Amino acid sequence: MVASSCSLPGSHATTHPPTVTVDSAKGWQPGLSIALPDSLASEFTQLQSKLPGQVGMALMPVGGGRMTIFGDWTSGVAWSTIKVPLAVAALRQSSDESVLALAQAAITVSDNDAAEQLWGSLGYGEQAADAVQKILDEGGDTAAKPSARTTLDFTAFGGTEWSLANQVRFASRLPCLTGSQQVTTLMGEITPDQGWGLGLLPGTEFKGGWGPDDDTGIYTVRQFGLVPIGSGKLAVAIAAQADSGTFEDSTALLDRLAALLERHLPELRGGVCPG
Repeated sequence: MVASSCSLPGSHATTHPPTVTVDSAKGWQPGLSIALPDSLASEFTQLQSKLPGQVGMALMPVGGGRMTIFGDWTSGVAWSTIKVPLAVAALRQSSDESVLALAQAAITVSDNDAAEQLWGSLGYGEQAADAVQKILDEGGDTAAKPSARTTLDFTAFGGTEWSLANQVRFASRLPCLTGSQQVTTLMGEITPDQGWGLGLLPGTEFKGGWGPDDDTGIYTVRQFGLVPIGSGKLAVAIAAQADSGTFEDSTALLDRLAALLERHLPELRGGVCPG
Protein backbone atom coordinates (compact mmCIF):
# COMPACT_ATOMS: atom_id res chain seq x y z
CA MET A 1 0.00 0.00 0.00
CA VAL A 2 1.49 3.30 -0.99
CA ALA A 3 1.92 6.09 1.51
CA SER A 4 -0.64 8.33 -0.14
CA SER A 5 -3.56 6.34 1.22
CA CYS A 6 -2.35 6.26 4.82
CA SER A 7 -2.34 9.72 6.34
CA LEU A 8 -0.92 8.73 9.69
CA PRO A 9 2.88 8.60 10.08
CA GLY A 10 4.42 5.15 10.25
CA SER A 11 6.25 4.87 13.54
CA HIS A 12 9.70 3.29 13.58
CA ALA A 13 9.43 -0.40 14.41
CA THR A 14 10.12 -1.57 17.93
CA THR A 15 13.53 -3.25 18.00
CA HIS A 16 15.42 -5.55 20.35
CA PRO A 17 18.59 -7.65 20.20
CA PRO A 18 18.33 -10.84 18.09
CA THR A 19 16.03 -13.27 19.83
CA VAL A 20 13.72 -16.23 19.42
CA THR A 21 10.65 -16.24 21.66
CA VAL A 22 8.14 -19.02 22.19
CA ASP A 23 4.72 -18.06 23.52
CA SER A 24 3.67 -21.07 25.57
CA ALA A 25 0.08 -19.88 25.94
CA LYS A 26 -2.16 -22.22 23.97
CA GLY A 27 -4.45 -20.89 21.30
CA TRP A 28 -8.08 -21.74 20.88
CA GLN A 29 -7.38 -25.38 20.04
CA PRO A 30 -5.22 -26.91 22.79
CA GLY A 31 -3.10 -29.81 21.67
CA LEU A 32 -1.99 -28.33 18.36
CA SER A 33 1.54 -27.04 18.65
CA ILE A 34 4.47 -26.16 16.48
CA ALA A 35 7.72 -27.88 17.35
CA LEU A 36 10.55 -25.39 16.97
CA PRO A 37 13.53 -27.21 15.46
CA ASP A 38 16.88 -26.21 16.88
CA SER A 39 18.16 -25.98 13.31
CA LEU A 40 15.59 -23.32 12.37
CA ALA A 41 16.25 -21.22 15.46
CA SER A 42 19.99 -21.53 15.00
CA GLU A 43 19.92 -20.72 11.29
CA PHE A 44 17.62 -17.75 11.82
CA THR A 45 19.96 -16.31 14.43
CA GLN A 46 22.94 -16.79 12.12
CA LEU A 47 21.10 -15.24 9.18
CA GLN A 48 19.83 -12.29 11.18
CA SER A 49 23.32 -11.35 12.31
CA LYS A 50 24.37 -11.00 8.66
CA LEU A 51 21.36 -9.12 7.32
CA PRO A 52 21.61 -5.36 6.64
CA GLY A 53 18.46 -4.45 8.52
CA GLN A 54 15.86 -5.43 11.07
CA VAL A 55 13.65 -8.46 10.47
CA GLY A 56 10.96 -10.40 12.26
CA MET A 57 9.07 -13.63 11.71
CA ALA A 58 6.21 -15.25 13.62
CA LEU A 59 4.81 -18.76 13.15
CA MET A 60 1.64 -20.41 14.44
CA PRO A 61 -0.41 -23.41 13.23
CA VAL A 62 -3.82 -22.69 11.75
CA GLY A 63 -6.46 -23.40 14.36
CA GLY A 64 -4.25 -22.36 17.26
CA GLY A 65 -1.28 -23.72 19.15
CA ARG A 66 2.12 -22.48 20.14
CA MET A 67 3.39 -19.25 18.66
CA THR A 68 7.07 -18.75 17.85
CA ILE A 69 8.53 -15.30 17.21
CA PHE A 70 11.96 -14.61 15.73
CA GLY A 71 13.94 -11.43 15.27
CA ASP A 72 14.28 -7.82 16.30
CA TRP A 73 11.30 -6.35 14.41
CA THR A 74 8.19 -6.90 16.50
CA SER A 75 5.55 -4.30 15.65
CA GLY A 76 4.72 -1.53 13.22
CA VAL A 77 2.18 0.02 10.88
CA ALA A 78 -0.12 -2.48 9.15
CA TRP A 79 -0.09 -0.75 5.78
CA SER A 80 -1.99 -2.82 3.18
CA THR A 81 -2.09 -5.99 5.25
CA ILE A 82 -5.13 -4.44 6.97
CA LYS A 83 -7.00 -4.90 3.68
CA VAL A 84 -7.52 -8.55 4.59
CA PRO A 85 -9.83 -8.00 7.60
CA LEU A 86 -11.35 -5.05 5.70
CA ALA A 87 -12.28 -7.33 2.79
CA VAL A 88 -13.68 -9.99 5.14
CA ALA A 89 -15.86 -7.36 6.84
CA ALA A 90 -17.13 -5.95 3.54
CA LEU A 91 -17.94 -9.35 2.03
CA ARG A 92 -19.63 -10.47 5.21
CA GLN A 93 -21.92 -7.44 5.00
CA SER A 94 -22.66 -7.71 1.27
CA SER A 95 -22.55 -10.54 -1.26
CA ASP A 96 -22.94 -8.12 -4.16
CA GLU A 97 -20.65 -8.83 -7.10
CA SER A 98 -19.42 -5.24 -7.06
CA VAL A 99 -18.10 -5.69 -3.52
CA LEU A 100 -16.34 -8.91 -4.51
CA ALA A 101 -14.74 -7.06 -7.44
CA LEU A 102 -13.49 -4.36 -5.07
CA ALA A 103 -12.12 -7.00 -2.71
CA GLN A 104 -10.35 -8.69 -5.61
CA ALA A 105 -8.64 -5.44 -6.58
CA ALA A 106 -7.78 -4.52 -3.00
CA ILE A 107 -6.20 -7.92 -2.28
CA THR A 108 -4.68 -9.16 -5.53
CA VAL A 109 -3.12 -5.89 -6.74
CA SER A 110 -3.36 -3.92 -3.47
CA ASP A 111 -5.52 -1.24 -5.10
CA ASN A 112 -5.92 1.61 -2.62
CA ASP A 113 -8.97 3.15 -4.28
CA ALA A 114 -10.75 -0.20 -4.10
CA ALA A 115 -9.88 -0.46 -0.41
CA GLU A 116 -11.29 3.02 0.20
CA GLN A 117 -14.52 1.97 -1.50
CA LEU A 118 -14.71 -1.17 0.64
CA TRP A 119 -14.25 1.07 3.68
CA GLY A 120 -17.04 3.30 2.38
CA SER A 121 -19.33 0.31 1.88
CA LEU A 122 -19.09 -0.24 5.63
CA GLY A 123 -20.14 3.31 6.41
CA TYR A 124 -16.82 5.16 6.74
CA GLY A 125 -15.42 6.49 10.03
CA GLU A 126 -16.31 4.78 13.27
CA GLN A 127 -19.03 2.63 11.71
CA ALA A 128 -16.56 1.09 9.26
CA ALA A 129 -13.94 0.82 11.98
CA ASP A 130 -16.36 -1.11 14.19
CA ALA A 131 -17.04 -3.61 11.39
CA VAL A 132 -13.35 -4.24 10.73
CA GLN A 133 -12.57 -4.22 14.45
CA LYS A 134 -15.07 -7.05 14.87
CA ILE A 135 -13.10 -9.15 12.38
CA LEU A 136 -9.81 -8.34 14.13
CA ASP A 137 -11.32 -9.29 17.47
CA GLU A 138 -12.70 -12.56 16.11
CA GLY A 139 -9.20 -13.38 14.90
CA GLY A 140 -7.56 -12.22 18.12
CA ASP A 141 -6.61 -14.01 21.31
CA THR A 142 -9.58 -13.97 23.68
CA ALA A 143 -7.22 -14.68 26.55
CA ALA A 144 -4.98 -11.73 25.73
CA LYS A 145 -4.80 -8.67 27.94
CA PRO A 146 -6.78 -5.68 26.60
CA SER A 147 -3.53 -3.77 26.14
CA ALA A 148 -2.40 -6.39 23.62
CA ARG A 149 -5.50 -5.91 21.45
CA THR A 150 -4.99 -4.55 17.96
CA THR A 151 -7.15 -1.42 17.75
CA LEU A 152 -8.15 -0.14 14.34
CA ASP A 153 -7.34 3.48 13.53
CA PHE A 154 -10.57 4.72 11.96
CA THR A 155 -9.02 7.95 10.64
CA ALA A 156 -6.47 6.09 8.48
CA PHE A 157 -7.05 2.35 8.61
CA GLY A 158 -3.72 1.52 6.96
CA GLY A 159 -1.98 3.32 9.81
CA THR A 160 -3.20 0.80 12.38
CA GLU A 161 -0.42 -0.60 14.57
CA TRP A 162 -0.29 -4.39 14.12
CA SER A 163 2.29 -6.47 15.95
CA LEU A 164 3.68 -9.64 14.37
CA ALA A 165 2.28 -11.62 17.31
CA ASN A 166 -1.26 -10.33 16.83
CA GLN A 167 -1.01 -10.63 13.07
CA VAL A 168 0.11 -14.25 13.05
CA ARG A 169 -2.59 -15.07 15.60
CA PHE A 170 -5.14 -13.46 13.29
CA ALA A 171 -3.72 -15.41 10.34
CA SER A 172 -3.99 -18.67 12.28
CA ARG A 173 -7.73 -18.08 12.68
CA LEU A 174 -8.46 -16.34 9.39
CA PRO A 175 -9.53 -19.45 7.42
CA CYS A 176 -11.83 -20.39 10.30
CA LEU A 177 -13.74 -17.07 10.29
CA THR A 178 -17.20 -16.90 8.75
CA GLY A 179 -17.03 -15.48 5.24
CA SER A 180 -13.25 -15.58 4.92
CA GLN A 181 -12.95 -18.20 2.17
CA GLN A 182 -13.38 -15.72 -0.68
CA VAL A 183 -10.64 -13.54 0.79
CA THR A 184 -8.15 -16.36 1.36
CA THR A 185 -8.78 -17.49 -2.22
CA LEU A 186 -7.90 -13.99 -3.42
CA MET A 187 -4.76 -14.10 -1.27
CA GLY A 188 -3.70 -17.02 -3.45
CA GLU A 189 -4.01 -14.85 -6.57
CA ILE A 190 -1.60 -12.01 -5.76
CA THR A 191 -0.14 -10.25 -8.80
CA PRO A 192 3.35 -11.59 -9.66
CA ASP A 193 4.98 -8.19 -9.22
CA GLN A 194 4.09 -8.38 -5.52
CA GLY A 195 5.26 -11.98 -5.27
CA TRP A 196 8.33 -11.40 -3.14
CA GLY A 197 8.78 -12.97 0.29
CA LEU A 198 5.98 -15.42 1.04
CA GLY A 199 5.02 -15.27 -2.63
CA LEU A 200 8.08 -17.40 -3.38
CA LEU A 201 6.55 -20.35 -1.48
CA PRO A 202 4.29 -22.47 -3.72
CA GLY A 203 0.62 -22.52 -2.78
CA THR A 204 0.88 -19.79 -0.16
CA GLU A 205 -2.05 -17.43 0.39
CA PHE A 206 -0.69 -14.08 1.53
CA LYS A 207 -1.00 -10.30 1.54
CA GLY A 208 1.74 -7.69 1.71
CA GLY A 209 1.90 -4.13 2.93
CA TRP A 210 4.57 -1.47 2.67
CA GLY A 211 5.21 2.21 3.19
CA PRO A 212 7.69 4.83 4.38
CA ASP A 213 7.96 6.45 7.79
CA ASP A 214 6.70 10.03 7.48
CA ASP A 215 9.66 11.38 9.45
CA THR A 216 12.58 9.26 8.22
CA GLY A 217 11.36 8.00 4.83
CA ILE A 218 12.52 4.49 5.82
CA TYR A 219 10.37 1.78 4.28
CA THR A 220 8.83 -1.06 6.23
CA VAL A 221 7.69 -4.06 4.21
CA ARG A 222 5.60 -6.82 5.73
CA GLN A 223 3.46 -9.82 4.79
CA PHE A 224 1.30 -12.43 6.42
CA GLY A 225 -0.24 -15.56 5.05
CA LEU A 226 -0.97 -19.26 5.12
CA VAL A 227 1.69 -21.75 4.03
CA PRO A 228 0.55 -25.30 3.18
CA ILE A 229 2.29 -28.01 5.19
CA GLY A 230 1.21 -31.61 4.79
CA SER A 231 -2.48 -31.86 5.60
CA GLY A 232 -2.62 -28.46 7.31
CA LYS A 233 -1.44 -24.88 7.06
CA LEU A 234 1.05 -22.74 8.94
CA ALA A 235 0.28 -19.09 9.65
CA VAL A 236 3.28 -16.85 9.03
CA ALA A 237 3.90 -13.13 9.52
CA ILE A 238 7.16 -11.53 8.42
CA ALA A 239 8.50 -7.98 8.27
CA ALA A 240 11.69 -6.17 7.32
CA GLN A 241 13.22 -2.74 7.47
CA ALA A 242 16.49 -2.47 5.53
CA ASP A 243 19.29 -0.27 6.85
CA SER A 244 19.26 1.53 3.50
CA GLY A 245 15.62 2.41 4.06
CA THR A 246 14.58 1.42 0.54
CA PHE A 247 11.58 -0.64 -0.51
CA GLU A 248 13.69 -2.85 -2.78
CA ASP A 249 16.22 -3.76 -0.10
CA SER A 250 13.46 -4.49 2.40
CA THR A 251 11.69 -6.86 0.00
CA ALA A 252 15.04 -8.58 -0.59
CA LEU A 253 15.24 -9.22 3.16
CA LEU A 254 11.80 -10.83 3.06
CA ASP A 255 13.03 -13.06 0.23
CA ARG A 256 15.82 -14.24 2.52
CA LEU A 257 13.37 -15.01 5.32
CA ALA A 258 11.08 -16.91 2.96
CA ALA A 259 13.99 -18.97 1.64
CA LEU A 260 15.00 -19.83 5.19
CA LEU A 261 11.47 -20.85 6.08
CA GLU A 262 11.12 -22.97 2.94
CA ARG A 263 14.24 -24.96 3.83
CA HIS A 264 12.71 -25.88 7.18
CA LEU A 265 9.09 -26.50 6.19
CA PRO A 266 9.53 -30.30 6.35
CA GLU A 267 10.36 -29.93 10.04
CA LEU A 268 7.32 -27.79 10.89
CA ARG A 269 3.72 -28.63 11.58
CA GLY A 270 0.59 -26.97 10.30
CA GLY A 271 -2.95 -27.16 11.59
CA VAL A 272 -6.59 -27.05 10.56
CA CYS A 273 -9.69 -25.27 11.76
CA PRO A 274 -11.46 -27.00 14.67
CA GLY A 275 -14.66 -28.80 14.13
